[in-house]
Amino acid sequence: MSTQDIIDTLAGIVPGSALDAIRARRLQARENAQKSYLSLFEPIDPGDVSLVERAAVATFVTGLHGESPVAAFYRKKLAANADGARLLAAIDAEIARGRTSGPYGSYPAGPLSVENTAGLIYRVSAASKTALGARLAAALEHAHLLVFRPRDAAAADMKALLDAGWSNTGIVTFSQLVAFLSFQVRVVSGLRTLAAASA
Repeated sequence: MSTQDIIDTLAGIVPGSALDAIRARRLQARENAQKSYLSLFEPIDPGDVSLVERAAVATFVTGLHGESPVAAFYRKKLAANADGARLLAAIDAEIARGRTSGPYGSYPAGPLSVENTAGLIYRVSAASKTALGARLAAALEHAHLLVFRPRDAAAADMKALLDAGWSNTGIVTFSQLVAFLSFQVRVVSGLRTLAAASA
């Protein structure tokens, strides 16, 4: 288990620094973020989502956000798994194919429809599907949907995960993981920007 606070580590926060003092003012938020990381990425029992699947999805999601200490951390975490090094090439190819900007998608007919924005509908390449397997391929497609087109998520998307071998419990864990990663990327980026501005 990790004992060091992951956000502090990725943001380069030194104990006793001004940023450390700022984070200490929100101690409960700091502790809850660390507990979330530990439960999602270092669980005692991984259950329906293996550690390599967790690291693979994290590598993909953080890679979609561009090069960062967070993306490098999860790449290293994936590579440390027995099956991880084999998956990295396929995931790197899919990050390149899946990079875009967002969010985008369509709202139901009504006043919000003026905000409809067309964008990439991402699908894993045939070559990568072979390397990743059905479960991970479906997971990457769904992760991309959650990151860039959350308003388009529908029952059919859940069915695609179930058809690929994901359980209901696994889908919940997977969705929590993607949400946490989006939070983590933004917090670390904000803290690093704050540190650079005050340097």
